[in-house]
Amino acid sequence: MLGRESGGLRVCYWLTLVTGLVECLCFSGAVFGWASLVFVLKSDGYFSYLCVNQTVNGTITEDCSAQDEQLSIIFTVASFMNNFFTLPNGFLFDHCGTRVTRLVGISIYTTGTLLIAFSNAALSILLYPALSFIAVGGVIFIMTNIQV
Repeated sequence: MLGRESGGLRVCYWLTLVTGLVECLCFSGAVFGWASLVFVLKSDGYFSYLCVNQTVNGTITEDCSAQDEQLSIIFTVASFMNNFFTLPNGFLFDHCGTRVTRLVGISIYTTGTLLIAFSNAALSILLYPALSFIAVGGVIFIMTNIQV
């Protein structure tokens, strides 16, 4: 058996370590790349209905400060959820174990990525739950990999 041999146990240890590192590096902090994603969302027209034309010194300019505010609020809500759900996630981890907690985290994170995938300029509001789910799922990934 793979787990009973000393060489097999070492392979399992290294596979667990490497997959945990890749998981934490690639998925746990995705919400903090929001500043780079904002430029793409603006060019795709998310919350563009909030932009208004404004006349300043005889020239017409487009004021998109309300769009910027909405995108900032999304990040603020997701950052709050990231910290707020650490306690309930820890409770789940203590009482249900690693496997159940990881499955919950994978489900939450996948839901968030699917919401982003299916969102568009007309459904900009989907970014609120999407980024919140990604933040909470990322915290679960970190929490369950602490023991590695």
